[in-house]
Amino acid sequence: MKKTLMTAAALSALTLMSPLAANAEDAPVRVAFLAASSQNGFNQAIYAGIQKAAKDFGGSVTTEIFDGEFSATKQFSQVEDLVAGGRFDAIIIAPNDTVGIATALEDATGAGLKVATTLFPVGPELSNMQPQVKGLTTTVATDPSIGARAQAEKIVEYCADKNPCKVAVIIGQLIYPFDNLRNETYKKVLGEHSNIQIVATGEGNYDPNTAMKSMQDILQAHPDVNAVLGSADQHLMGAEIALTDAGIDLSKVYTIGGGLNQIAVDAIRAGKWNATLMQVPASMGAAALTAIVKAKRGEEVPTWIDESKLREIPQIVDKKWLDANPDFVAEWQG
Repeated sequence: MKKTLMTAAALSALTLMSPLAANAEDAPVRVAFLAASSQNGFNQAIYAGIQKAAKDFGGSVTTEIFDGEFSATKQFSQVEDLVAGGRFDAIIIAPNDTVGIATALEDATGAGLKVATTLFPVGPELSNMQPQVKGLTTTVATDPSIGARAQAEKIVEYCADKNPCKVAVIIGQLIYPFDNLRNETYKKVLGEHSNIQIVATGEGNYDPNTAMKSMQDILQAHPDVNAVLGSADQHLMGAEIALTDAGIDLSKVYTIGGGLNQIAVDAIRAGKWNATLMQVPASMGAAALTAIVKAKRGEEVPTWIDESKLREIPQIVDKKWLDANPDFVAEWQG
């Protein structure tokens, strides 16, 4: 397969060109979206983008969402069932286990289904955006270590004049390969500075309540944290509650999350949080849907669509940028 990277011009053509004009045949395409969890706001936003893009095809594209329940086993079984059932022509997935799901997706492509992955690549190399599964149509994602490094570097900047600078990390689940990569990146970047101490790492499972409990446990042992690094905005939502309940002044703690949801935007604008890592789930979903339909109809599409290039938003969003862009609205609520 010819490997291509989407340029800005190609991306514009793919996302803005009328699908009806580009595809005279308008063959029906049935698309299944396998969410990591359909209850998760980020996954819901991906699906909203999928649905919006599907409407642009004038009714010839139908979609359905499946709940992966943040379970690798559940999602693997869903792929097997979709292949056996024959109801769908294509799959878009937000993978729970980026390594384990590969064999199931290879069975899907072998059965003739078009497959796109969002948020992360599928395969053993999380930094390799090109297809690692035979027959995979496209990956709509950015190397997760790049964003993790950017988050950690903001902590380094904040801690420059603090010794020691005590950092609490709240990750999703360390069992996930992508969260493990993020955590290892945090440790590598922060570990290069002798004044910075990662005093604790908790799991938030992309849920504010779980993150709140993790932060409460951390504060029991380390009430003097200087910074909180959350891999997701949902983790900061929970951490904020724990910090406030403990009587800690948020203005004295540097807080950075990930995902760029509207709750984060509002909190940063209000001066409660400091920053978040940019992500655009609805744009990811729309790009994946458009690519998968075009591929199903015989058109050549990029094997990698870089999420970071889908919109003109800085990698790290802070108050300065938001103040300069007062009309900005996030792609998902949180």
